Amino acid sequence: MSTQSIPPDSRRGFVRTTAAGLSILTPSIALGSQANSALTVGLVGVGNRGSYVSGIFAKNEFARIAAICDIYDDRIEAGKAMYSGAKVFKDIKDLLASDVDAVYIATPAALHPEHFELAVKARKHIFMEKPAAANAQGCLRVLKAARMADPTKRITVDFQQRYGKDYRKAYNLIKSGELGEIKMVRGAWIGNGPPIKKGVPAAEEKIRNWYFYREMSGDMIIEQDCHNIDVVNWFTGTHPTWAAAAGSRMVRTDIGDIFDNLAVSYKFASGLNFSYAAAQFGRQVGWADIGETFVCEKGTVHTSRTGVKIHRGGVKEVEEWPTKYDITQDAVNEFIEGARTGKIENAAFHAADSTLTGYMALQAAIKGQPVTWEQVLKM
Repeated sequence: MSTQSIPPDSRRGFVRTTAAGLSILTPSIALGSQANSALTVGLVGVGNRGSYVSGIFAKNEFARIAAICDIYDDRIEAGKAMYSGAKVFKDIKDLLASDVDAVYIATPAALHPEHFELAVKARKHIFMEKPAAANAQGCLRVLKAARMADPTKRITVDFQQRYGKDYRKAYNLIKSGELGEIKMVRGAWIGNGPPIKKGVPAAEEKIRNWYFYREMSGDMIIEQDCHNIDVVNWFTGTHPTWAAAAGSRMVRTDIGDIFDNLAVSYKFASGLNFSYAAAQFGRQVGWADIGETFVCEKGTVHTSRTGVKIHRGGVKEVEEWPTKYDITQDAVNEFIEGARTGKIENAAFHAADSTLTGYMALQAAIKGQPVTWEQVLKM
């Protein structure tokens, strides 16, 4: 069964849903929100990503990093240096028991289901890093928690493209029908992986370098490439039902067990094909290809974090919409505004859907044979 067929928890009559997929609280509920004060945020996971994105939170005049949480002393000290006066915790349960309005979860992917579940039970607004989980069981756990979420709390997952202004313009162009139906999709993330943390204690190495271990990150197709996959699921309005894939370790053989390159063929129920390629060979190759291409009946739309290119049938000129900023800002700022003013979403559903789509390809690569959506939901 598709996760998209599983509806969020009932709004119980006091929210309405907009065309943008958000729910707006009625005035009586909104009065109880943080609309007239800064949103207090607890940061869980003071690593590279957590430090960077929490900095975007801190730059917003309507938000304040009020608490930090990490299991390592050096990361806590780094957090204290960034956010003077923030409360300090070593256990997420203690942070969630505090009076922060929202929590930003920036922990390893394998921990997302547990941490998301705890944040839902604590009735906090939630901004969580992608992916939803590192495997199918974790995704199903996230979905179960999402269905129990307080409908007055905003849940956002950091699939930045869904919030980027130029991505939304491209989405609206395709949905307008001006270019006709999507007939083929191509996607790629050929570039770099994260840096390897060297000189860490042996007992801590696997968690400090969690990205490079499949049980912790879900492999590159889930932890990084899920961005491209999420865009394709978003633009098509569904997920593929079948995947065949191949992966290997050609360059990065000195750490972990994840692939460093992948080739995937996805197929949708409609017959639409989605061809995907990914590699993390580093800067030494001198070339990168990151984005999504939608070949339509009357033109082609190429989307990426650096901008959008529109090729219209029979027209030589290319229309370009350059993006000159990090669209993570759009995701963070929309979350802050939504949590404060009652513009509610529960993004856990599409986040789990896209993560499961990546997991389907991963399992196809590991098994060396095609894997279906129905098979993934039973793994």
